[in-house]
Amino acid sequence: MTWDWAFAFEIFPRILQGVGVTIGATFSAFAISLTLGLVLTLLRRSSFKPLSLTVAGIIEFIRVTPPLVQLFFVYFAFDMGPFLTGAIVLGVHYSTYVSEVYRSGINSVPKSQWEASRALNFSPVQTWRKVVLPQAIPPIIPMLGNYLIILFKETPLLMGIYVTEMMMIARSIGAETYRFLEPITIVGFIFLVLSYPCALFIRYLERRSGQIPGSAEKGVKA
Repeated sequence: MTWDWAFAFEIFPRILQGVGVTIGATFSAFAISLTLGLVLTLLRRSSFKPLSLTVAGIIEFIRVTPPLVQLFFVYFAFDMGPFLTGAIVLGVHYSTYVSEVYRSGINSVPKSQWEASRALNFSPVQTWRKVVLPQAIPPIIPMLGNYLIILFKETPLLMGIYVTEMMMIARSIGAETYRFLEPITIVGFIFLVLSYPCALFIRYLERRSGQIPGSAEKGVKA
């Protein structure tokens, strides 16, 4: 099939209508993954072994199950709209990966910081809020940004549950006109235009985080 520029320009505005849905689904799911990922990390660190082992098992189950299967299951098993289903399922799925990022950041906090917090009689909440998280979060921001881009590129899965994002619109155009080359290519181009600047910004953050001197030593001193 040869490329038809006139057809491509004709359908481009229609495909653009799905950009807002794609971006909305991405950020909604990412907000869920950030929040739930931190909760999973804290529960997994619980000293109550049955709880930590249960959470670890849930995380592994979600990670090894294909997200498309999870989308279909939740969509047909629960009475929720397509957009809400997609945001929740992708958010929960990626929260299991984000939880590992949080865990690496928390583990990077020196043991002396925990000891200093106890010496200053900080409560557990104060220790996490004032000492641990302020040191654990900044170094992992580039890794979280990478998962944001990956999540953005996973949104075409939502067409399986009839979310009218870009890929769903492109498929509809192809079904109507029997031309799939132009709509699919345009969708790929839009994904490139939106994700590549973000990838460059994340690389910049990675370089910046590596250039911050003494970041591991910042915190509290007994």
